[in-house]
Parts: sequence; structure tokens; C-alpha cells
Amino acid sequence: MLSWEYPPRVIGGLARVVWALSKELANLGWEVHVVTADHPGTREHELDGKVFVHRVKTQTDTTPDFLTWVSRLNFGLLQYAIQLARETPFSLVHAHDWMVTDSAWVMKMGFDLPLVATIHATEAGRMHGIHSDLQRYIHQMEWRLTFESWEVIVNSKHMHGELQHLFEVPANKISIVPNGTDPSHFEFDFDPGAYRRSFASPSERIVLYVGRLVTEKGVQVMLDAVPKVCAASPTRFLIVGTGYHLDELKRQAHYLGIQNQVQFLGYVNDEELRKLYRISDAVCIPSLYEPFGIVALEGMAANVPVVVSDTGGLRDFVEHMVTGVTTYTGDSNSLAWGLLEVLRDPELAQRLREEGYRRVHEIYNWKAIALKTGQVYERILSEHQLKQEKALAGGASKTDASQTPVARETKLR
Repeated sequence: MLSWEYPPRVIGGLARVVWALSKELANLGWEVHVVTADHPGTREHELDGKVFVHRVKTQTDTTPDFLTWVSRLNFGLLQYAIQLARETPFSLVHAHDWMVTDSAWVMKMGFDLPLVATIHATEAGRMHGIHSDLQRYIHQMEWRLTFESWEVIVNSKHMHGELQHLFEVPANKISIVPNGTDPSHFEFDFDPGAYRRSFASPSERIVLYVGRLVTEKGVQVMLDAVPKVCAASPTRFLIVGTGYHLDELKRQAHYLGIQNQVQFLGYVNDEELRKLYRISDAVCIPSLYEPFGIVALEGMAANVPVVVSDTGGLRDFVEHMVTGVTTYTGDSNSLAWGLLEVLRDPELAQRLREEGYRRVHEIYNWKAIALKTGQVYERILSEHQLKQEKALAGGASKTDASQTPVARETKLR
């Protein structure tokens, strides 16, 4: 696995996905090596459960800009991965998002390995189009990673369509494997009373937001909904996360006069986050763009009703009035209505809790998702072995070549 983030380096949801997937794949019997970026206070090599973790310590100390950092990260990833491959040859390479494209491509070509890529999101989706040279570069790297891959994994039907639209990736080259969570993660002894009182009075309800503070996450829409919600039901909004939009969001809260109803908690560790879920009356995901929405799954796993915008991958598993409440994307009035439906109707909230938890427990758990990912690996390895056998037998003709990913793209286009 090649990934630019892995716990305790957690910038977004990708780190948690790579961590959980690697752990469960290792439990299934795969030998998993994650090569990732450095993080202060971490070891260069360590065994995280059954997962071998290797952190780049030599290439990314001082860099003048973002793209230079990405370039040097890829040199570092290659330095470790090549050394590992010489010691114990890999069966395949699994790359997560565009920032590891260069190292993944060199590993593929240099060691004749099948390359699997997971595209967690796209630049065009995040930015509602491509508008700058940097965005064009990222867009091109995303295309290249999908083109070079034997198989591309996405986490939702929305992302399946997005890759076909943006990069013309053939449908039979894309596998949908959803994200997941671990319900047992939220099962711990905890008396919520005193902890809850540190954030809200007994008469107030609590709405929780967890995620990056960036435009596409729609926190600004949630803030616009706060006055409407609080006018009907005394509520405290807790916002967990960091990002470039933080100062603007604080100014918006001050302008709306809701600074006493909103708390920006910044980064919180995993233990504190689990407690925040447990004391919340609703989890709000107001995203404008959301490839999947793992926070909604965490809310369900924690037995908290979720209120989401009807965008992207959220539509795959948040069923309106069944597993959550869906609202119109970007519409603060709709979002306020959805939150009040949950906060003022205890019977509805309980039904949403029960069905959301049931589906997470049965469908969206990491054991099932790792099993499905392993099945994708097995199929790719079988196809790759067949290709090699034909080549060795001298039977690699134009017909045989059609089994390769590049030829398969050309044929379907």
C-alpha cells in the first residue's frame, strides 16, 4: 500500500480507510506493507498489529512548496518500496489517490506488478471544475493513475460515474467497494453526564460536525441553519476539525450572532471523538461534495441519528427517513428542517438509530469490506498470472493483449 497519510498522521478520511483496510486484510492472511509519509514522534519502521508500516524519514524534511513535497515524498516511497520488494517480492501494489502516482507507476513498471488504485475523491469534484494550473496538474495525475491501473476501486456509485465522466475509465475496470467502520469502536464504558455538561446545559440538544473545515464540506451552510434550529429547539453545535476555512467560519458565526451556540473544537484525538459521538443527539454532514461520507457511518455505528445533504456517495447508504434524514444540498432551510425533525421527534430518532446501526453492523463493517477487497486482489492476480503465462508461451497476440488494462480501455472506448 502506498498512502500519503496513515495514523497518527490524519488529515482526512483516507488515513482511517487505509489503516482499517490494512488491518483487516492482514487478519485475512495478506502480508500488508504500508509505505507512507513521516509524522513527528513516529518510528521509521513498526508493526501496527499485523501491518508493517514504513514511514519516509529521508526525503520530506524541508521543501519549498506543495508539489515539491509531493515529488520528494514519491522518491522516499520508492526508496522504501524498492528495498522491500527486493527483500520479499510483492504480489501487487495498491495506491491511494494521486499523490502517490509516480511511485506506484515506477513500482508497476520496474517489478512487473499489477497496480490497483483507490480514488477516494477527485480534484474536479472537490473544486466543482478545474480552474487553475495546480488543479489541472492534479487532474492529469488522477487520470494517469486510473489509466495505469489494472483495476480502480471507488467507494460509491457516485464515484463510479464520476470516473467514467472525467477520465473515460471503462465501467468494467472499476470496482465499487464501500468504506466502513467498526461498531465495536464505540462500545466502551462511559458515563456521559458530566462530559455532556461541559458542552451544553441539560435543556440543550447537541449537534456534532466532524470533518475538514473546507468549502466543499458545507459547514457554512450548517452555520446558516443554526439560528433557525435554535429558535425552535435550544441546541449547541460542536464542530470538530481544522482547515483553511476556519477563520471565515468563525467570522460567519460572529456575524450571525451564534457564537454562543457554536463551539469550534479544532483537532481532537480519537478517544475524545468517540465520547463526542456518544453525547450527541444528531450528526450533521452538510457537504456540497462528498465521495462517500464515512462520518455518517461513524454516526450510525455510534447509535446517533444522521442528517446529511443528498449529494455524492451519501445517497448510497443514507436512506431518507430510514437510516437518516437527507436534505437538499446547499440549502440551509432544508438542513434546519432535517435537524429539527430528529431533535423534536424522539420516535423518529430512535428508528433511525436502530436501522442505521443494523446496516453498519451487517454491511458496512471493515471485515466484510476487506473480504471484498481481497476478492478483487485475487481476481487481478489470476488475470495477471494468465497474462504472464501466455507471454512466456509465446502466445501473446493481439487477442491476448486485449486482457491488459490499457488494451481493455482502448477496446471499450
